[in-house]
Amino acid sequence: MKSIVLVGLTLLVAVSWAHPGTTYTDKWDHINVNEILESQRLLRGYVDCLLDKGRCTPDGKALKETLPDALENNCSKCTPKQKTASDTVIRHLVNKQPDYWKELAAKYDPDNKYQDKYKDKLDEVKSKN
Repeated sequence: MKSIVLVGLTLLVAVSWAHPGTTYTDKWDHINVNEILESQRLLRGYVDCLLDKGRCTPDGKALKETLPDALENNCSKCTPKQKTASDTVIRHLVNKQPDYWKELAAKYDPDNKYQDKYKDKLDEVKSKN
């Protein structure tokens, strides 16, 4: 029995080491997204960065590079905190900043591929206004 547990733990460690980067960096987990969403200046900076209309902070640049993969793969590499933050941001943009949402959707989802793919989630977000 002990050898089975040892083999199981060894396999678990091997799988963990074999797949580094199965989640995005957790350096963003400390960011207070509500603070950004409540500040028109900060929010506009991130939106402008994502839309190629302005300079990007290092965090904005990383978000811009990560966003297409996160959209394509349903945030499968996001940490739990990043998924929660993502839901918060989407809820805010859809319900309180629809013009930003439309601009971002036009750039990152011009064919409505993701809005169709995540229709149920978007409907849920809209209902939690």
